[in-house]
Amino acid sequence: MRIGLLTDTHLPGEVKELWPEVRKAFAGCDLILHGGDIVTQGVLDWLEQIAPVLAAKGNNDWDWGDARVKPIHFLDVEGWRLGMVHDMEPEDRPIDYLCKQYLKGERVDIMVTGHTHFERLVHRDGVVQLNSGSPIHPRLWSTRLGTVGILDITRSRIEATVVKLGEMPGLKNPGQNLSVVVRS
Repeated sequence: MRIGLLTDTHLPGEVKELWPEVRKAFAGCDLILHGGDIVTQGVLDWLEQIAPVLAAKGNNDWDWGDARVKPIHFLDVEGWRLGMVHDMEPEDRPIDYLCKQYLKGERVDIMVTGHTHFERLVHRDGVVQLNSGSPIHPRLWSTRLGTVGILDITRSRIEATVVKLGEMPGLKNPGQNLSVVVRS
């Protein structure tokens, strides 16, 4: 299963929809997970033209009554447990603490978060921890091409990548993307 990840879209006034590079990065995805701070509900509809969408409610999101948006999502994918919540800041605290504090005490194999606008991809204490940054406002508030994440999951393997938009494989500098591979 291939899952596209993004967070903190915010869509400022001068940007009316996500960059076309997001659509290109998510081509072939089976599911898209938005880590919150959607801000404009139309973002989810735009993404759903690519693949089904689930989203974590961010601190800048309204309660639209949209069934795709919840404070926490748990998914079982190919035998791996994934938990997604908008904010776990600071993300470098112990994994057990993060699970207890933000994921209702549930242990996961993949932890997806957002909020910081800074990409993070690590494998520690048996958990892949992924914050895809922001495709619109990377590294806080400059409006430019940012980052998204891709999870390729099989029963025996998780491959997680943070992709710099405009620098995908086949384009310039693909080696600058972050990547982690975990085998069961």
